[in-house]
Amino acid sequence: MSNTKTKNKTHKPLFIIMKRELKAYFTSPVAYIVTCLFLILSGLVFFSFFFLQNRADLREFFSWLPIFFSFFVPALTMKLFAEEKRVGSIETLMTLPVTEVDVVMGKYFASLIGTVAMLAPTLLYLITLEIFGNPDYGPIAGGYVAAIFLGAAFTAIGCFASSITNNQIIAFFTGFIICIALTMIDTFSVVMPGPVLSFVSFISARSHFSSISKGILDTRDLIYFISVAALFIAMTIHTQKKAKN
Repeated sequence: MSNTKTKNKTHKPLFIIMKRELKAYFTSPVAYIVTCLFLILSGLVFFSFFFLQNRADLREFFSWLPIFFSFFVPALTMKLFAEEKRVGSIETLMTLPVTEVDVVMGKYFASLIGTVAMLAPTLLYLITLEIFGNPDYGPIAGGYVAAIFLGAAFTAIGCFASSITNNQIIAFFTGFIICIALTMIDTFSVVMPGPVLSFVSFISARSHFSSISKGILDTRDLIYFISVAALFIAMTIHTQKKAKN
């Protein structure tokens, strides 16, 4: 019984920080602007290809999603640490009985929920597919699973980018460059030699995303996204510990 109480007490700061960040997220005009822009662009892609190619699927939407996430996820995460460093509130936060892990994980989970919330309205596209066609829900389900894993990885990258600066613009561009590099690196695979090509395929976020979005749940693809997220979360925690010292 005492162990359970201790465990709950230990994890309470994480959830308090997460709720604090969610409240800030859903009251921030930036989050709504970013979400609206994402939905406008993704809607243009979906409806353009839907009516032009007369295909009742989300194939084109999912093919563009890694590029969209490369831009919009860092836009959602850019203020996580950078803004608090700029105004000095991060020092106040770290004087409370919380650890760097609590702070980073609380902010990370809140941002991941924000990313999923940004993606959620695209489920309305399924209504259009049902009205005008007979969609195959296997690849659609795979696409959304892939989107969540991709969002988890890119959110971790965005958190790290925000933790290394007190400037939101620098945080955004740092996160964007890392995300777009992981997304687009396989574009140059045609001019790369064999050994390099294997490495590029391994680190390419888009190739792993594409595999899952086809409805193929390969553990290697899942491990890739989990590993990327874990790596950048660990780097963010290390950055916070270093800044505290």
